[in-house]
Amino acid sequence: MKYESQKVALGYFVAAMALFGIQVLGGLLAGWIYVSPNTLSEILPFNVIRMIHTNALIVWLLLGFFGGAYFLVPEEAEREIWSVKLAWLQLGILIVGTLGAVASYLVGIHGGREFLEQPLWVKAGILVAALIFLFNITMTALAGRKTAITNVLLTGLWLLCLLWLFAFVNPDNLGLDKMYWWYIVHLWVEGTWELVMAAILAFLMLKLTGVDREVIEKWLYVIVATALFSGILGTGHHFFWIGTPGYWQWVGSIFSTFEVAPFFLMMSFAFVMVWKGRRNHPNKAALLWSLGSSTVAFFGAGVWGFLHTLHGVNYFTHGTQITAAHGHLAFYGAYVALNLAMFTYAMPMLRGRAPYNQVLNMVSFWLMTGGMAFMTFVLTFAGTIQVHMQRVVGDYYMDVQDQLGLFYMMRFGAGMAVVLGAVLFIYSQLVVRREVVARGKAMAGEVA
Repeated sequence: MKYESQKVALGYFVAAMALFGIQVLGGLLAGWIYVSPNTLSEILPFNVIRMIHTNALIVWLLLGFFGGAYFLVPEEAEREIWSVKLAWLQLGILIVGTLGAVASYLVGIHGGREFLEQPLWVKAGILVAALIFLFNITMTALAGRKTAITNVLLTGLWLLCLLWLFAFVNPDNLGLDKMYWWYIVHLWVEGTWELVMAAILAFLMLKLTGVDREVIEKWLYVIVATALFSGILGTGHHFFWIGTPGYWQWVGSIFSTFEVAPFFLMMSFAFVMVWKGRRNHPNKAALLWSLGSSTVAFFGAGVWGFLHTLHGVNYFTHGTQITAAHGHLAFYGAYVALNLAMFTYAMPMLRGRAPYNQVLNMVSFWLMTGGMAFMTFVLTFAGTIQVHMQRVVGDYYMDVQDQLGLFYMMRFGAGMAVVLGAVLFIYSQLVVRREVVARGKAMAGEVA
C-alpha cells in the first residue's frame, strides 16, 4: 500500500464481507424452503428472504467495487484520494440505505420490482452515494496519472451509476416496464460490470504477475470492445417474451452468442499473464481467486449462458431452474470471486499483516467453488427435467416441483459448502494474523 487514503477501502471491504455473510445465509435458508416449503412461512415469507438474498448480493458487490476503486485508483493515478471524508460519507449513506431497505422488507414495504424492491428514499440515497463516488474518484483520476486501467474502470462505474436512473422509471405498461428494468439488470451484469471486472482483473494481473503494463492494456482494450459489442444488443435475449417486436428474437440470439467472447478472453488473459510473468508473488491466494474468477465466469456466464440464450431454446427454458443454474455460477465467477480476489490482495496490506497464512483462504476458495459448481450441475439437471415435464408434457407446475425434491436436497447440501467456505474466507481476512508472528510464536514454544 503506497497511499494513506487507500485505507478507506478497508471500511468498504469489511461492510461488504458482513453483507456477504448475510447474503449466503439468506440463500441457504431460501434453499431449505425449497425442501420444506412451510419453513418460517408466517414469520419470514419466502419472497422476503429472496429479496434479502438478492439485494444483499447486489449491494455487497457494489461496496466491493467502490472499495476496490478507492484502493486501485490512487496507485494508478499516483496520488491520494481527492476527499477521504466524502468516501466515508458515501459508505455511511450506503449502510443506512441497506439497513433501511432490509427493515422495510421485514415489515412488508417494498417496490415489488425484482432486484429493485428498495423504497424510493433508499433508491434516492443510493443515487446520492453514487454521485459522491463519481465526483470523488473522477477528481482523483483527473488530477493524477492516466492509465488504461483507470479509464476502463471509470467508464464502467460512470455507466453503472447512470443506468441506476432507470430505477426511478416505472411505467404502467408492463412490457415497457420490463424493457427499462433490463436496462439496469442486464446492462449492469452483462455490460458495465464486465468493464469493472476487466479493469480490476487487469490491476491484479499487473501486481501479481509483473507483466509489462503495455501488454496488459492491449488485452484490456480488446476485452472491453468485445464486452460492449456483445453486451448492449445482447439485452435482446431478455426481450423475447415480454411483448416486444419479433426482430428482438434474432437480434438477442445473435449478439448473445458473442457474449461468450469477453469471458473467454478474460480467462485466456489471466492464464497467459501468469504464464508470461512467471513471477513468484507471495500472495498465492489472490492469484488463485483471480484465475478462479475468470475461469468460473467463462463457464457460468459464457457456457451456461449460451446453453439457453437462443430464442428457440429459451422458449422452453426461460424461468426454469436452468436459469437459476446459470445465474448462480455466473454471479459467483464473474463478480463474487473477483471481489474476493481483490479483498485477498488488498486486505493484508490494509491491515498491516502481509505476508499471512493463506491456507484457510485457499480452502475457502475450493469449498465455495466446489459447492457452487455442484449446485450448478444439480440445478441444470433439475431444470432439464422441469422443461420436459412442465413445458413439453404440460404437467402442472406444483406437480413438477414435487418431483424435484431430491435435486433441491442436493442443492441445499451444496449451499452448506458455500456457506462454510464464506465463513472461512471472512475468518481468514479478519482474524488470521501475520505468518511471521505465528512462526515466531511456534519457534518460541519449541525453545521453551
